[in-house]
Amino acid sequence: MSVGRPGAFPTIDAVTAPRALVVDFYGVLTDGLDDAMSQWCAADGIDYQRFREVMGEWLGPEGYANAAMNPVYALERGEMQVPDFERRLAERVRPAVLPGRPEALATDGLLSRMFDRFRHAPDMAALVRRAKDAGLATALLSNSWGDQYLRDGWDDMFDVVVISGEVGMRKPEARIFEHTSRLLGCDGSQVVFVDDHVANVQAAAQQGWVSIHHTSYEQTAAELETLFGIPLVH
Repeated sequence: MSVGRPGAFPTIDAVTAPRALVVDFYGVLTDGLDDAMSQWCAADGIDYQRFREVMGEWLGPEGYANAAMNPVYALERGEMQVPDFERRLAERVRPAVLPGRPEALATDGLLSRMFDRFRHAPDMAALVRRAKDAGLATALLSNSWGDQYLRDGWDDMFDVVVISGEVGMRKPEARIFEHTSRLLGCDGSQVVFVDDHVANVQAAAQQGWVSIHHTSYEQTAAELETLFGIPLVH
């Protein structure tokens, strides 16, 4: 589903024609978050529903209201070190450890074990490469939980890479979208953004970006071809 500037889908003309593609990483250039997180919880012996509840508390309205003390926000901005976040997360999910799985209490390497469950989405990666080869500016815009990225092929895919923990800001903050636009040398109206989190899609639209909520390769590819007016699917 595409989201344009607030109020209406944008009218494309020679001035506002999109010329940059910005994509999220986890959940767009990899398989879905739910699949990877549920696999990690099963392997580590953690009740997945309890993990989702903790994330809901940290990422929901209550977490936003207490942003200054929110461990996810701090981690994504690079204000908290990975071992500290792993300790905080382990403390919160410890009551949900399944019987007979004491190894799940180990904090060291918790995020590495979590992100080991993600796999590349080669179809989306190929689409970004085709967009770049077609002359579009391309960028990665990702909230980071440490440096857990599968970086193979990035040099061939992106003109610009913006990782939240490296720049001290995070989606959905307006300033990270403004920062990415500046690096691309584009007005916001010329940027098309793909993300699997609705809050990030809506925030980007508030900055004038044309934004796509990614739910499948087929849906996203079809919308991108329409927006850019070039063939991107092989």
